[in-house]
Amino acid sequence: MAMLSVRGLSKSFGGVRALADVSLHVDRGEVLGLVGENGAGKSTLIRILSGAHAPDAGTVTIGGEDVAHLSPTRARALGIAVIYQQPALLPDLSVAENLALGDEPEGLFRRVDWPARRRRAVDLLARLGLAIDPDRPARTLSMPEKQLCEIARALGADARVLVLDEPTASLSVTEVETLLALLRGLRAQGLAIVYVSHRLPEVFVIADRVTVLRDGAVVETRAVRDLDHATLIRLMVGRELAAEAPRTAGNVGALVLEARRLGSRAAGVHDVSLALRAGEVVGLFGLVNSGRTELARILAGLTPADAGELLVAGAPAVLESPRHAAVLGIAHVPEDRRQHGVVLPMSVAANCTLSVLPRMTRRGLLDRQREDALARDWVDRLQVKTSSLRAEVETLSGGNQQKVALARALATGPRVLILDEPTQGVDVGAKAEIHARVAELARDGLAVLVISSEVPELLTLCDRIAVMCDGTIVAVLARADATPEGLLALALGSPAEARAV
Repeated sequence: MAMLSVRGLSKSFGGVRALADVSLHVDRGEVLGLVGENGAGKSTLIRILSGAHAPDAGTVTIGGEDVAHLSPTRARALGIAVIYQQPALLPDLSVAENLALGDEPEGLFRRVDWPARRRRAVDLLARLGLAIDPDRPARTLSMPEKQLCEIARALGADARVLVLDEPTASLSVTEVETLLALLRGLRAQGLAIVYVSHRLPEVFVIADRVTVLRDGAVVETRAVRDLDHATLIRLMVGRELAAEAPRTAGNVGALVLEARRLGSRAAGVHDVSLALRAGEVVGLFGLVNSGRTELARILAGLTPADAGELLVAGAPAVLESPRHAAVLGIAHVPEDRRQHGVVLPMSVAANCTLSVLPRMTRRGLLDRQREDALARDWVDRLQVKTSSLRAEVETLSGGNQQKVALARALATGPRVLILDEPTQGVDVGAKAEIHARVAELARDGLAVLVISSEVPELLTLCDRIAVMCDGTIVAVLARADATPEGLLALALGSPAEARAV
């Protein structure tokens, strides 16, 4: 029996078609993979299922009942729970309080039964095998703990349909395995699960069937056993996507940035030595909490170093702020593009030029022609797909938002570009485009530092790969000497694998 089905869903925004006659279903005790390139319509479909958007046409059926005027409150009451990539827990409330949100007692003289609330939280967490203190503030939880608490909250609301939107984007390999094992258990309990992910190997592991969206329409739905990786990619992009060959190394130039035993107690980084040269792409690999993002923040001027030495073009430098780093030619595209990389309500043009705003003014006033000219140049160079330079960045797909964040950094004319998880949450087509842009930038003489959790990405892009463990770099390997197994062993702290170049 279909626990959730949609028939003929269509939705447009300002004349732009987001969904066109979409029909699909997910049965009780089934995992349906939902895949497609950025902009294929996945996010719009999720928002309709959550009640955040109303469709222009079509029907949503839950448990055999056609539902009109679906709102977030009604969707929750009918058993639909959406777990987004960024958990929506309130950071200053405890775990128990977060698990009780939406399930508060009603009435004029309502009172909270605190012991009962805590017992309920313990029970919900135990159902998922979680040993989390229900009194802990949500802000102290790790990313996987936050996501699991969101799932616990959904179970507490008697969810019948669980929709997970890119649930593993910020998780390590071990944490992904834990989450997938949990989802198998929920499937066995009879939940209907919609699993939305760009990480296709996970889809093959967890899904029973896969529905492919392209340009707002359903291309095909097939059983996983009838698919292979290449076929699924072809269905997503509408063409054969050639496997990426490793980037050909270019001419490596002068030393541009060098860290000598650099450290920051506040960031948990210590004794980091690393050199970046013009025309070179250096990868930085490590598990969650290894210090890789913290090192990027130090190099970008966001976190002050309190030990060691940093040299820019051979001259000692103390980075006092991101602005100071930009003056010295260091640009940074952060891991969380939606929170720190772009300003979502602002236009594409405004975001592209935000880092060089003083250059966009004439006599103290913003020069729209100058802004548009610079933005158009970067939109064309990075092949950003947008209806207009005036379109709000939040209307763009994830891959195009990432390109806008990259344009914002490159507009400063840097010598060093630091990219933290540059392809996180983007589809295979957009990932290939971003890789091509990075290779082009290196050919133009930039020194590029790529931080990534995906070993294949590092082996494709990078000339050398540095590995971090416990806050320091434990080895730097030439690409020819790097293997997935060796990199992971180093990241886990196995000294026998260390080889430096």
